[in-house]
Amino acid sequence: MTLKRTACNLALLAVAVAALAGCTPGSLPGGGGAGPVSSPTSSPPVQASASPSTQPTTSSPAATAAVTSTPSHPATSSAPASGDCGRTAGTAPTTRITDVSLGSQVVSFGPQGDTDPLPAAIAAAPGGGSWLAWLGPDSQVHLGRLDCGDQLVGTPTAVAGVDLQDIKADPQGVVVLLTRPGPQGSGRLCGGTSSPAKSMWMVRFDNSGRQVWEQQVTNLSSSLGGYDPGALFVWWYNHHGTLAYDGTSYAAYFEAAITVANGSCVDIHEGDRMQVVNASTGALVSGHDSFGWGCSHAWDSHITWDPRTGHFAMVCTTDNNCRIARPSTGQTVAPGVCDGTLFGGNIVLAGTQGYWTAWSNGNQTRLEHFSTGASDHTVVTADKTEHSHLVAYGPARMLLTWRSGSSTAAQVYDSTGGAAVGSQFTIAIPDHTYVEAKDYPDGSVAFPAVGSTGSSVRIVRVMPLR
Repeated sequence: MTLKRTACNLALLAVAVAALAGCTPGSLPGGGGAGPVSSPTSSPPVQASASPSTQPTTSSPAATAAVTSTPSHPATSSAPASGDCGRTAGTAPTTRITDVSLGSQVVSFGPQGDTDPLPAAIAAAPGGGSWLAWLGPDSQVHLGRLDCGDQLVGTPTAVAGVDLQDIKADPQGVVVLLTRPGPQGSGRLCGGTSSPAKSMWMVRFDNSGRQVWEQQVTNLSSSLGGYDPGALFVWWYNHHGTLAYDGTSYAAYFEAAITVANGSCVDIHEGDRMQVVNASTGALVSGHDSFGWGCSHAWDSHITWDPRTGHFAMVCTTDNNCRIARPSTGQTVAPGVCDGTLFGGNIVLAGTQGYWTAWSNGNQTRLEHFSTGASDHTVVTADKTEHSHLVAYGPARMLLTWRSGSSTAAQVYDSTGGAAVGSQFTIAIPDHTYVEAKDYPDGSVAFPAVGSTGSSVRIVRVMPLR
Protein backbone atom coordinates (compact mmCIF):
# COMPACT_ATOMS: atom_id res chain seq x y z
CA MET A 1 0.00 0.00 0.00
CA THR A 2 1.42 3.42 -0.93
CA LEU A 3 2.06 6.18 1.57
CA LYS A 4 -0.59 8.35 -0.07
CA ARG A 5 -3.20 5.62 0.04
CA THR A 6 -2.57 4.90 3.72
CA ALA A 7 -2.24 8.57 4.60
CA CYS A 8 -5.51 9.42 2.89
CA ASN A 9 -7.39 6.67 4.71
CA LEU A 10 -6.06 7.66 8.14
CA ALA A 11 -6.36 11.37 7.46
CA LEU A 12 -10.02 10.97 6.52
CA LEU A 13 -10.65 9.39 9.90
CA ALA A 14 -8.80 12.24 11.58
CA VAL A 15 -10.81 14.87 9.71
CA ALA A 16 -14.04 13.16 10.64
CA VAL A 17 -13.02 13.34 14.32
CA ALA A 18 -11.42 16.77 14.43
CA ALA A 19 -12.86 18.53 11.33
CA LEU A 20 -9.86 20.81 11.23
CA ALA A 21 -8.42 20.39 7.74
CA GLY A 22 -9.13 23.31 5.44
CA CYS A 23 -8.73 24.15 1.77
CA THR A 24 -8.55 27.90 1.77
CA PRO A 25 -5.47 30.09 1.96
CA GLY A 26 -4.91 31.56 5.39
CA SER A 27 -7.14 29.03 7.13
CA LEU A 28 -6.04 27.18 10.23
CA PRO A 29 -3.63 24.53 8.98
CA GLY A 30 -5.02 21.04 9.16
CA GLY A 31 -3.18 17.86 8.36
CA GLY A 32 -1.26 15.03 9.90
CA GLY A 33 0.67 15.54 13.10
CA ALA A 34 4.15 14.23 13.73
CA GLY A 35 4.45 10.67 12.55
CA PRO A 36 6.86 7.81 11.96
CA VAL A 37 9.49 8.55 9.37
CA SER A 38 12.05 5.76 9.30
CA SER A 39 9.62 3.80 7.15
CA PRO A 40 6.65 6.18 6.99
CA THR A 41 3.34 4.60 6.13
CA SER A 42 0.68 6.99 7.31
CA SER A 43 -0.27 10.45 8.50
CA PRO A 44 -1.22 10.57 12.20
CA PRO A 45 -4.39 12.28 13.40
CA VAL A 46 -5.11 15.96 12.84
CA GLN A 47 -4.05 18.25 15.67
CA ALA A 48 -5.25 21.73 16.51
CA SER A 49 -2.87 24.43 15.34
CA ALA A 50 -2.36 28.13 15.01
CA SER A 51 -2.19 30.40 11.98
CA PRO A 52 1.28 30.19 10.40
CA SER A 53 3.77 32.88 9.64
CA THR A 54 3.84 32.68 5.86
CA GLN A 55 6.61 35.03 4.71
CA PRO A 56 9.60 32.99 3.46
CA THR A 57 13.14 33.96 4.27
CA THR A 58 14.90 35.81 1.45
CA SER A 59 18.28 34.38 0.53
CA SER A 60 21.11 35.42 -1.72
CA PRO A 61 20.58 36.14 -4.98
CA ALA A 62 -8.26 16.39 -35.80
CA ALA A 63 -6.18 13.29 -36.28
CA THR A 64 -8.16 10.06 -36.74
CA ALA A 65 -5.78 7.70 -38.52
CA ALA A 66 -4.19 4.67 -36.91
CA VAL A 67 -1.21 5.56 -34.75
CA THR A 68 2.36 4.50 -35.51
CA SER A 69 5.45 4.53 -33.34
CA THR A 70 9.12 4.68 -34.20
CA PRO A 71 11.52 2.33 -32.37
CA SER A 72 13.95 3.48 -29.73
CA HIS A 73 17.13 4.85 -31.28
CA PRO A 74 19.88 7.33 -30.48
CA ALA A 75 19.26 10.62 -32.26
CA THR A 76 22.01 12.82 -33.65
CA SER A 77 22.26 16.55 -33.09
CA SER A 78 20.12 17.99 -35.86
CA ALA A 79 20.24 21.67 -34.87
CA PRO A 80 21.61 23.88 -32.12
CA ALA A 81 19.56 23.99 -28.93
CA SER A 82 18.62 27.61 -29.63
CA GLY A 83 17.45 27.03 -33.18
CA ASP A 84 14.06 26.34 -34.72
CA CYS A 85 13.68 22.57 -34.70
CA GLY A 86 11.10 22.40 -37.47
CA ARG A 87 9.63 19.08 -36.32
CA THR A 88 7.30 17.65 -38.94
CA ALA A 89 3.64 17.29 -38.02
CA GLY A 90 1.84 14.13 -39.03
CA THR A 91 -1.73 12.97 -39.44
CA ALA A 92 -1.39 10.66 -36.44
CA PRO A 93 0.91 10.71 -33.38
CA THR A 94 4.35 9.19 -33.89
CA THR A 95 6.85 8.64 -31.11
CA ARG A 96 10.61 9.22 -31.15
CA ILE A 97 12.61 7.70 -28.28
CA THR A 98 16.19 8.89 -27.83
CA ASP A 99 18.72 7.45 -25.39
CA VAL A 100 20.81 10.33 -23.98
CA SER A 101 24.19 9.73 -22.36
CA LEU A 102 24.45 12.13 -19.41
CA GLY A 103 28.06 11.68 -18.37
CA SER A 104 26.99 11.21 -14.74
CA GLN A 105 24.75 8.88 -12.76
CA VAL A 106 21.02 9.46 -12.30
CA VAL A 107 19.04 8.11 -9.35
CA SER A 108 16.84 5.11 -10.01
CA PHE A 109 13.56 5.46 -11.86
CA GLY A 110 12.35 2.41 -9.92
CA PRO A 111 11.02 3.81 -6.60
CA GLN A 112 7.88 5.77 -7.40
CA GLY A 113 6.30 6.55 -4.05
CA ASP A 114 5.08 10.04 -3.27
CA THR A 115 8.13 10.74 -1.10
CA ASP A 116 10.75 9.07 -3.34
CA PRO A 117 13.18 11.30 -5.27
CA LEU A 118 12.18 12.41 -8.76
CA PRO A 119 14.90 11.24 -11.16
CA ALA A 120 14.52 13.72 -14.03
CA ALA A 121 12.47 16.59 -15.47
CA ILE A 122 12.40 18.33 -18.85
CA ALA A 123 11.33 21.76 -20.08
CA ALA A 124 10.87 23.29 -23.51
CA ALA A 125 13.49 25.94 -24.32
CA PRO A 126 12.38 28.82 -26.56
CA GLY A 127 13.44 28.03 -30.10
CA GLY A 128 12.79 24.29 -30.00
CA GLY A 129 15.47 22.70 -27.82
CA SER A 130 15.13 21.60 -24.22
CA TRP A 131 16.55 21.90 -20.75
CA LEU A 132 16.99 18.59 -18.93
CA ALA A 133 17.51 18.23 -15.17
CA TRP A 134 18.40 15.00 -13.43
CA LEU A 135 19.09 14.07 -9.82
CA GLY A 136 22.35 12.30 -9.10
CA PRO A 137 23.23 10.03 -6.17
CA ASP A 138 25.80 12.72 -5.28
CA SER A 139 23.07 15.04 -3.86
CA GLN A 140 23.44 17.25 -6.91
CA VAL A 141 20.83 18.31 -9.45
CA HIS A 142 22.50 18.29 -12.86
CA LEU A 143 21.34 20.57 -15.65
CA GLY A 144 22.04 20.38 -19.37
CA ARG A 145 20.81 21.54 -22.78
CA LEU A 146 19.31 19.25 -25.41
CA ASP A 147 19.35 20.01 -29.13
CA CYS A 148 16.53 19.42 -31.60
CA GLY A 149 17.45 15.74 -31.78
CA ASP A 150 17.07 15.50 -28.00
CA GLN A 151 20.80 14.95 -27.50
CA LEU A 152 22.93 16.63 -24.85
CA VAL A 153 25.03 19.57 -26.09
CA GLY A 154 27.65 21.51 -24.21
CA THR A 155 28.79 20.81 -20.65
CA PRO A 156 26.16 20.22 -17.94
CA THR A 157 26.26 22.18 -14.71
CA ALA A 158 25.23 21.05 -11.24
CA VAL A 159 23.78 22.56 -8.08
CA ALA A 160 23.27 21.17 -4.60
CA GLY A 161 19.92 19.46 -4.10
CA VAL A 162 18.63 16.28 -2.46
CA ASP A 163 15.42 16.10 -4.47
CA LEU A 164 14.37 17.44 -7.86
CA GLN A 165 10.87 18.82 -8.28
CA ASP A 166 10.43 20.60 -11.63
CA ILE A 167 12.09 22.74 -14.29
CA LYS A 168 10.75 25.60 -16.44
CA ALA A 169 12.46 27.77 -19.07
CA ASP A 170 12.07 31.22 -20.64
CA PRO A 171 14.09 33.18 -23.25
CA GLN A 172 16.65 34.35 -20.66
CA GLY A 173 17.26 31.02 -18.95
CA VAL A 174 15.76 28.35 -16.74
CA VAL A 175 14.52 27.82 -13.18
CA VAL A 176 14.89 24.56 -11.26
CA LEU A 177 12.71 23.72 -8.24
CA LEU A 178 14.55 21.51 -5.73
CA THR A 179 14.88 20.64 -2.05
CA ARG A 180 17.90 20.93 0.26
CA PRO A 181 18.67 19.99 3.86
CA GLY A 182 17.46 22.54 6.38
CA PRO A 183 17.99 23.28 10.07
CA GLN A 184 16.06 20.93 12.35
CA GLY A 185 15.09 23.35 15.10
CA SER A 186 14.81 22.71 18.81
CA GLY A 187 11.17 21.66 19.14
CA ARG A 188 10.17 18.24 20.49
CA LEU A 189 7.62 16.20 18.56
CA CYS A 190 4.43 15.41 20.43
CA GLY A 191 4.47 11.95 18.86
CA GLY A 192 6.00 9.89 16.11
CA THR A 193 9.54 9.46 14.83
CA SER A 194 11.79 12.33 13.83
CA SER A 195 12.79 13.00 10.22
CA PRO A 196 15.16 15.55 8.66
CA ALA A 197 13.77 18.99 7.89
CA LYS A 198 14.31 20.26 4.34
CA SER A 199 13.78 23.51 2.48
CA MET A 200 12.38 24.17 -1.01
CA TRP A 201 14.29 26.42 -3.42
CA MET A 202 14.02 27.99 -6.85
CA VAL A 203 17.44 28.26 -8.54
CA ARG A 204 17.87 30.42 -11.64
CA PHE A 205 20.41 29.84 -14.45
CA ASP A 206 21.07 31.88 -17.57
CA ASN A 207 21.34 30.28 -21.01
CA SER A 208 25.06 29.62 -20.55
CA GLY A 209 24.37 27.54 -17.45
CA ARG A 210 25.62 30.17 -14.99
CA GLN A 211 23.66 30.44 -11.74
CA VAL A 212 22.01 33.85 -11.43
CA TRP A 213 20.08 33.63 -8.15
CA GLU A 214 18.45 31.26 -5.70
CA GLN A 215 15.42 31.85 -3.50
CA GLN A 216 13.92 29.76 -0.75
CA VAL A 217 10.13 29.36 -0.99
CA THR A 218 9.79 27.72 2.42
CA ASN A 219 10.80 29.80 5.45
CA LEU A 220 13.63 28.04 7.30
CA SER A 221 16.59 30.09 8.53
CA SER A 222 19.40 30.00 11.08
CA SER A 223 16.86 31.07 13.70
CA LEU A 224 13.87 29.02 12.51
CA GLY A 225 14.27 25.27 12.12
CA GLY A 226 11.75 22.74 10.95
CA TYR A 227 10.70 21.73 14.47
CA ASP A 228 10.20 25.32 15.64
CA PRO A 229 6.63 26.68 15.72
CA GLY A 230 5.87 28.70 12.59
CA ALA A 231 8.18 26.72 10.31
CA LEU A 232 6.91 26.00 6.80
CA PHE A 233 9.19 23.37 5.33
CA VAL A 234 9.55 20.02 3.56
CA TRP A 235 9.25 16.89 5.68
CA TRP A 236 8.78 13.24 4.79
CA TYR A 237 5.20 14.04 3.88
CA ASN A 238 4.19 14.36 0.21
CA HIS A 239 6.28 17.21 -1.18
CA HIS A 240 6.19 17.14 -4.99
CA GLY A 241 6.12 20.57 -6.63
CA THR A 242 5.47 22.18 -10.01
CA LEU A 243 6.43 25.47 -11.66
CA ALA A 244 4.55 27.94 -13.85
CA TYR A 245 5.72 31.15 -15.56
CA ASP A 246 3.67 34.28 -16.32
CA GLY A 247 6.23 36.13 -18.44
CA THR A 248 7.87 38.00 -15.56
CA SER A 249 7.63 35.73 -12.51
CA TYR A 250 7.79 32.05 -11.58
CA ALA A 251 5.25 30.36 -9.31
CA ALA A 252 6.08 27.25 -7.27
CA TYR A 253 3.14 25.18 -6.03
CA PHE A 254 4.16 22.32 -3.76
CA GLU A 255 3.17 20.16 -0.81
CA ALA A 256 4.65 21.33 2.49
CA ALA A 257 4.68 20.81 6.24
CA ILE A 258 3.93 23.29 9.01
CA THR A 259 4.98 23.18 12.66
CA VAL A 260 2.60 24.35 15.40
CA ALA A 261 3.02 24.48 19.16
CA ASN A 262 1.01 22.03 21.27
CA GLY A 263 1.88 22.74 24.87
CA SER A 264 5.46 21.71 25.56
CA CYS A 265 5.83 19.89 22.22
CA VAL A 266 5.07 20.52 18.55
CA ASP A 267 2.81 18.95 15.94
CA ILE A 268 3.61 18.88 12.23
CA HIS A 269 0.82 19.09 9.67
CA GLU A 270 0.71 18.62 5.89
CA GLY A 271 -0.79 20.86 3.23
CA ASP A 272 0.35 22.84 0.21
CA ARG A 273 1.81 26.26 -0.53
CA MET A 274 2.27 28.58 -3.53
CA GLN A 275 4.96 31.26 -3.73
CA VAL A 276 5.96 33.61 -6.57
CA VAL A 277 9.48 34.85 -7.40
CA ASN A 278 10.51 37.58 -9.85
CA ALA A 279 12.40 35.97 -12.74
CA SER A 280 14.92 38.83 -13.08
CA THR A 281 15.75 39.66 -9.47
CA GLY A 282 14.98 36.47 -7.58
CA ALA A 283 12.90 38.41 -5.05
CA LEU A 284 9.72 37.01 -3.57
CA VAL A 285 6.61 38.70 -4.97
CA SER A 286 3.45 39.21 -2.94
CA GLY A 287 0.00 38.69 -4.43
CA HIS A 288 -0.01 37.01 -7.84
CA ASP A 289 -2.41 34.34 -6.47
CA SER A 290 0.22 33.19 -3.95
CA PHE A 291 -0.63 31.84 -0.50
CA GLY A 292 1.15 30.47 2.53
CA TRP A 293 -1.19 27.54 3.10
CA GLY A 294 -3.79 26.06 0.76
CA CYS A 295 -5.29 22.57 0.69
CA SER A 296 -4.73 20.15 3.55
CA HIS A 297 -4.13 17.32 3.58
CA ALA A 298 -2.87 17.86 0.03
CA TRP A 299 -1.37 15.70 -2.66
CA ASP A 300 -1.09 15.96 -6.46
CA SER A 301 -0.89 19.77 -6.49
CA HIS A 302 -0.70 21.24 -10.03
CA ILE A 303 -0.49 24.75 -11.52
CA THR A 304 -0.61 26.53 -14.88
CA TRP A 305 -0.50 30.14 -16.05
CA ASP A 306 -3.60 31.39 -17.86
CA PRO A 307 -2.79 34.43 -20.05
CA ARG A 308 -6.51 34.80 -20.85
CA THR A 309 -7.40 35.66 -17.26
CA GLY A 310 -4.01 36.93 -16.08
CA HIS A 311 -3.96 34.44 -13.18
CA PHE A 312 -2.27 31.26 -12.08
CA ALA A 313 -4.79 28.40 -11.97
CA MET A 314 -4.33 25.46 -9.58
CA VAL A 315 -5.94 22.19 -8.53
CA CYS A 316 -5.17 19.91 -5.60
CA THR A 317 -6.35 16.57 -4.31
CA THR A 318 -7.44 16.83 -0.68
CA ASP A 319 -9.11 14.71 1.99
CA ASN A 320 -10.97 17.81 3.13
CA ASN A 321 -14.33 16.47 1.94
CA CYS A 322 -12.38 14.08 -0.34
CA ARG A 323 -12.27 15.96 -3.63
CA ILE A 324 -10.40 17.71 -6.40
CA ALA A 325 -10.40 21.36 -5.35
CA ARG A 326 -9.14 24.82 -6.19
CA PRO A 327 -6.83 25.99 -3.37
CA SER A 328 -7.29 29.67 -4.15
CA THR A 329 -11.05 29.56 -3.57
CA GLY A 330 -11.74 26.28 -1.78
CA GLN A 331 -14.26 25.37 -4.48
CA THR A 332 -14.84 21.75 -5.40
CA VAL A 333 -14.03 20.76 -8.97
CA ALA A 334 -15.05 17.11 -8.60
CA PRO A 335 -16.19 15.13 -5.52
CA GLY A 336 -14.41 11.89 -4.74
CA VAL A 337 -14.18 9.15 -2.15
CA CYS A 338 -11.24 8.75 0.23
CA ASP A 339 -10.88 5.01 -0.27
CA GLY A 340 -7.15 5.06 -0.98
CA THR A 341 -7.59 5.43 -4.75
CA LEU A 342 -8.24 9.18 -5.02
CA PHE A 343 -5.47 10.82 -7.07
CA GLY A 344 -5.27 14.01 -9.11
CA GLY A 345 -3.50 14.87 -12.33
CA ASN A 346 -2.34 17.88 -14.27
CA ILE A 347 -4.23 21.03 -15.21
CA VAL A 348 -4.16 22.36 -18.80
CA LEU A 349 -5.88 25.24 -20.56
CA ALA A 350 -9.09 24.33 -22.37
CA GLY A 351 -9.47 25.28 -26.03
CA THR A 352 -11.88 28.07 -25.12
CA GLN A 353 -12.40 29.26 -21.55
CA GLY A 354 -11.58 27.20 -18.49
CA TYR A 355 -9.38 24.21 -17.84
CA TRP A 356 -9.14 20.44 -17.99
CA THR A 357 -7.79 18.28 -15.20
CA ALA A 358 -7.30 14.53 -15.04
CA TRP A 359 -8.08 12.59 -11.87
CA SER A 360 -8.85 9.04 -10.79
CA ASN A 361 -10.93 7.29 -8.17
CA GLY A 362 -11.59 3.57 -8.04
CA ASN A 363 -8.95 3.08 -10.77
CA GLN A 364 -11.05 5.03 -13.27
CA THR A 365 -9.56 8.21 -14.75
CA ARG A 366 -11.82 11.07 -15.76
CA LEU A 367 -11.23 14.39 -17.44
CA GLU A 368 -13.06 17.32 -15.88
CA HIS A 369 -13.66 20.66 -17.55
CA PHE A 370 -14.20 23.60 -15.22
CA SER A 371 -13.93 27.38 -15.24
CA THR A 372 -14.43 29.02 -11.86
CA GLY A 373 -15.75 26.17 -9.74
CA ALA A 374 -17.42 22.83 -10.21
CA SER A 375 -16.85 20.70 -13.29
CA ASP A 376 -19.33 21.36 -16.09
CA HIS A 377 -18.27 18.44 -18.30
CA THR A 378 -16.88 14.99 -17.47
CA VAL A 379 -15.14 12.61 -19.86
CA VAL A 380 -14.77 9.01 -18.69
CA THR A 381 -11.55 7.72 -20.25
CA ALA A 382 -10.14 4.29 -21.05
CA ASP A 383 -7.48 4.84 -18.37
CA LYS A 384 -7.97 2.20 -15.66
CA THR A 385 -4.99 3.08 -13.48
CA GLU A 386 -4.53 5.34 -10.47
CA HIS A 387 -2.06 7.84 -11.93
CA SER A 388 -2.21 9.62 -15.26
CA HIS A 389 -0.55 12.56 -16.98
CA LEU A 390 -2.32 15.25 -19.00
CA VAL A 391 -0.48 17.75 -21.19
CA ALA A 392 -1.34 20.25 -23.91
CA TYR A 393 -0.67 18.79 -27.36
CA GLY A 394 -0.67 21.64 -29.83
CA PRO A 395 -3.15 24.53 -29.75
CA ALA A 396 -6.36 22.47 -29.90
CA ARG A 397 -5.59 19.10 -28.35
CA MET A 398 -4.31 17.45 -25.20
CA LEU A 399 -2.59 14.13 -24.55
CA LEU A 400 -3.44 11.74 -21.72
CA THR A 401 -0.86 9.07 -20.85
CA TRP A 402 -0.87 6.30 -18.25
CA ARG A 403 0.89 3.11 -17.24
CA SER A 404 -0.03 0.01 -19.21
CA GLY A 405 2.10 -2.92 -18.10
CA SER A 406 5.71 -2.27 -19.07
CA SER A 407 4.65 0.39 -21.60
CA THR A 408 2.74 3.67 -21.59
CA ALA A 409 -0.72 4.04 -23.12
CA ALA A 410 -1.79 7.33 -24.69
CA GLN A 411 -4.90 8.98 -26.10
CA VAL A 412 -5.36 12.35 -27.78
CA TYR A 413 -8.38 14.50 -26.87
CA ASP A 414 -9.86 17.67 -28.27
CA SER A 415 -9.19 20.45 -25.73
CA THR A 416 -12.48 22.24 -26.37
CA GLY A 417 -15.15 19.56 -26.11
CA GLY A 418 -13.10 16.68 -24.73
CA ALA A 419 -13.79 14.27 -27.60
CA ALA A 420 -11.24 11.52 -28.23
CA VAL A 421 -9.13 12.11 -31.34
CA GLY A 422 -8.00 9.01 -33.21
CA SER A 423 -7.20 5.71 -31.53
CA GLN A 424 -5.42 4.88 -28.31
CA PHE A 425 -1.73 4.15 -28.95
CA THR A 426 1.24 2.68 -27.11
CA ILE A 427 4.57 4.28 -26.25
CA ALA A 428 7.22 1.59 -25.87
CA ILE A 429 8.67 2.90 -22.62
CA PRO A 430 7.67 2.44 -18.95
CA ASP A 431 5.59 5.15 -17.31
CA HIS A 432 6.77 6.92 -14.16
CA THR A 433 4.13 7.99 -11.66
CA TYR A 434 5.52 11.49 -11.08
CA VAL A 435 7.62 12.35 -14.14
CA GLU A 436 5.51 14.74 -16.18
CA ALA A 437 5.28 15.35 -19.92
CA LYS A 438 5.83 18.92 -21.16
CA ASP A 439 4.40 20.66 -24.21
CA TYR A 440 6.49 22.46 -26.86
CA PRO A 441 5.69 25.47 -29.08
CA ASP A 442 5.88 23.29 -32.22
CA GLY A 443 3.05 21.09 -30.90
CA SER A 444 5.19 18.16 -29.76
CA VAL A 445 5.29 16.68 -26.26
CA ALA A 446 8.31 15.23 -24.42
CA PHE A 447 9.15 13.50 -21.16
CA PRO A 448 12.23 11.75 -19.71
CA ALA A 449 12.16 8.03 -18.94
CA VAL A 450 14.50 5.35 -17.64
CA GLY A 451 17.63 5.06 -19.77
CA SER A 452 19.56 2.07 -21.06
CA THR A 453 22.25 2.58 -18.39
CA GLY A 454 22.54 4.21 -14.98
CA SER A 455 24.05 7.30 -16.59
CA SER A 456 21.49 7.85 -19.35
CA VAL A 457 17.84 8.74 -19.77
CA ARG A 458 15.51 8.24 -22.68
CA ILE A 459 13.70 11.27 -24.03
CA VAL A 460 10.27 10.29 -25.30
CA ARG A 461 8.91 12.76 -27.85
CA VAL A 462 5.42 12.54 -29.30
CA MET A 463 5.69 14.41 -32.57
CA PRO A 464 3.23 17.18 -33.58
CA LEU A 465 -0.16 16.58 -35.18
CA ARG A 466 -1.48 18.48 -38.18
